[in-house]
Amino acid sequence: MPPSTHILTCALALAVTAVSLPAQTAAQSAAQPAANPYTIVSPPPVRAEHAMVVTVQHDASDAGVEILKHGGNAVDAAVAVGFALAVVYPFAGNLGGGGFMLIRTHTGPNQVQTRFLDYREMAPAAATANMYLDAQGNVIPGASISGYKASGVPGTVAGLCYTQKHFGKLSLAADMAPAIRLATDGFVLSADEARALHSANLGRFPVSAEIFQRNGNFYQAGDTFKQPLLAATLRTIARDPADFYKGDIARQIAAFEQANGGLITAADLAAYQVKDREPLTGSYHGYTILTAPPPSSGGIVLLEILNILSGYNLPTLGADRTPKQVHFITEAFRRAFMDRADYLGDPDFVSMPIQQMASPAYAAAWRKTIDDTRATPSKDLVRPAGFLPPPPTASATPHESTQTTHFSVVDSEGNAVSSTYTLNFGFGSGVTVAGLGFLLNDEMDDFTSKPGAPNGFGLIQSANNAIAPGKRPLSAMTPTIVVGPEACRPGPDLQCKPGKPLLVLGSPGGPTIITTVANDLISILDNGLNVQQAADAPRFHHQYLPDVLQVEKAFPLDVVDKLKAAGYTIKRNDEADEHNPGVWGDSEMIYIDPKTNTLLGGHDQRHSFGKAAGY
Repeated sequence: MPPSTHILTCALALAVTAVSLPAQTAAQSAAQPAANPYTIVSPPPVRAEHAMVVTVQHDASDAGVEILKHGGNAVDAAVAVGFALAVVYPFAGNLGGGGFMLIRTHTGPNQVQTRFLDYREMAPAAATANMYLDAQGNVIPGASISGYKASGVPGTVAGLCYTQKHFGKLSLAADMAPAIRLATDGFVLSADEARALHSANLGRFPVSAEIFQRNGNFYQAGDTFKQPLLAATLRTIARDPADFYKGDIARQIAAFEQANGGLITAADLAAYQVKDREPLTGSYHGYTILTAPPPSSGGIVLLEILNILSGYNLPTLGADRTPKQVHFITEAFRRAFMDRADYLGDPDFVSMPIQQMASPAYAAAWRKTIDDTRATPSKDLVRPAGFLPPPPTASATPHESTQTTHFSVVDSEGNAVSSTYTLNFGFGSGVTVAGLGFLLNDEMDDFTSKPGAPNGFGLIQSANNAIAPGKRPLSAMTPTIVVGPEACRPGPDLQCKPGKPLLVLGSPGGPTIITTVANDLISILDNGLNVQQAADAPRFHHQYLPDVLQVEKAFPLDVVDKLKAAGYTIKRNDEADEHNPGVWGDSEMIYIDPKTNTLLGGHDQRHSFGKAAGY
């Protein structure tokens, strides 16, 4: 494994001091007109002195805090949360999916380690590049999204168990105890959670319809949802996690797949491996940015965005979400996503110019192409010459679903975990494995079904991300940790203490994950918003193609008008449906005040049943 490499070393003209979490300024309030009925009002962040867990589901947050109070570290708590979300948030929490976990732990006095655990799903051995095409070579609608052939080999169980074994303090059984209890005794459904279980995706498959919908007798708000089959599966994993990949569970999965025309075999499960990778490392305003390497596209695109923006003094351009700031940030999005579209894939299968993409000189060359006042049409973008190799001929970002989930954990020793995992679409493929009680992913849709053909977002897809046996699909998941500067003692025997974690963040949202993380980071480090304000702030997104600036409905209407005048084509999310709040993403963040070490949690209010919890 290659040594960790600092791939981004932005030279900054602007020194930014640590954020002390001021209240929202009058200028920021003015940028969000009260006349917009979709505007969210932020409460104060949740405060804790010792440890903090922030997730999309309150029982999962409590599971993590329970483990921390019992002596577990941040990794133990993250493992507890991961398994608990598989019970209480089947929309995206999972045993049958996969994801990424970024960890930063202390290994001794003045020593830390950072690791990136890739437990992304893999294409089965029987998968082929053309498996979702008809006889005429056209993509079969829905074939990679729903049903028995849509699933990659799941990695979540391997990932959580590997992480616990190598970085946790407690036993796997201890970390899984809250999840087993929640599956056995059940948990009380809120109105939103009960409504989600009405999904047509679940109703198409008999086992799923029986477990999650009581065969049409739908769960209601206040009902207790018990999952005895899932509880039994969890108990088996707690006793012997290898059973999922090489024992009775593996044989049941393989038999179920074979009986229903799926592709996953016992050999596929036995061959699955977690990839322990080096995180990408960059810098922004003197802070260290630890983030996701490929097969996530998110980390390198995030670092390229920040590298471009490092040449601007954003606070002097206006407050958060004001037209000038949004203009320059959007133009950075546009250029970084152009590179994402052309070059990225699974690092075990394709070579990618990561170092070149992260070059400060390359970012400076991109910055020269940005007009101070006008939008640059994506069709007119010309990549600066002399930095990157020619791109593949059929290229651009693959489709990725927005139904994922993120959680953040910090413990009393300053260990931090940022984790994002997924089934892909809501409830994955819709298929629940008979006798085992968990849903399978539809992650094969993240591959390129047909290079050169536009997907549902109008994006042309790349051969770098084509289906191949054992390959992992490209993702936008961007778990990220921001670390403060080292504390160095001057003198001939220069000694430095590692910087302290400042911010733990991430989000679901398909390609909007990257821009959500960037917006949150900029709102806090540049604009002085606290974590709750940043989590709730209206989002904006540009992904190069289609050439549209997407905004949430709560986005300031006066800013929208000014951006249109600057040449942007703008789409307000779900604008045609007045009852739809028009939101995306889910920021679950922790900020550690560098002066007091107080932890502040921000749970995204776009979801009603999550919370920040600590002690």
